[in-house]
Amino acid sequence: MTTALTAEEIKELGPLAALVGTWEGDKGTDVAPSDADGPQDRGTATSPYRERIVFEPIGRVDNHAQVLCGLRYRTTAWRIDAPESNSFHEEVGYWLWDAAAEQVMRCFIVPRGVSVIAGGSATAGATGFELEANVGSATFGICSNPFLDREFRTVRYTLTVALHDDGSWSYDEDTQMQLATGALFHHTDANRLHLVG
Repeated sequence: MTTALTAEEIKELGPLAALVGTWEGDKGTDVAPSDADGPQDRGTATSPYRERIVFEPIGRVDNHAQVLCGLRYRTTAWRIDAPESNSFHEEVGYWLWDAAAEQVMRCFIVPRGVSVIAGGSATAGATGFELEANVGSATFGICSNPFLDREFRTVRYTLTVALHDDGSWSYDEDTQMQLATGALFHHTDANRLHLVG
C-alpha cells in the first residue's frame, strides 16, 4: 500500500489494522499428506516454503444493522527453491472485523475447490486472535468439491494469529482432513511475515 490510512480508518479495522500492506516470509513449514504413497497408506510430506500476502482495505460494508470493515487479500506460496512461476498454493478472500460483535472473520477460496469462512472473538486492540470453521456449520463452515470431500474431507480448520512487537506477524493453521481410509490428518502450515511494502 502506498496510501497511508487515516486514524479513523485504522480504528475501524480493529485488530486487522496492523495487517495492511504487503508481507513476505521465508520460514514457512507445510505438513501435508504425501503424494508418494498409495491412496490407502498416506505418508507425511514436510516442506519449507516462502510466501507473499497482500492486504488492502475495502472500506465499510453494511449488512443492514451489521457493519463490517475489512481487508481484501491474496496469498501466494512457493516451495523454497521454486521459481515465481511455480507456486504450490494460492488463495484469495477477505478478513473482516465486526466491531459491535467483537468478531474477526476470514472468508477465502483456494483453486483446489475449497471455500472456508472462519471466525472468532477478539477485541479492537488485540495482538492475536483465533479463528475456526467446521464442516456442516451454517455459519463458520467449509465447502469442498466432490473429489476432495471423498478423499481428503476437510472437517475442521483453525487459525491462530499473533502480532509481534517488532512489527511482524505470524500464524499457525491446522486443516483437519478425514482421509478416505477414515484416518484424521492434521495438515498444518506456519510462517512469520515481515512488511515489505
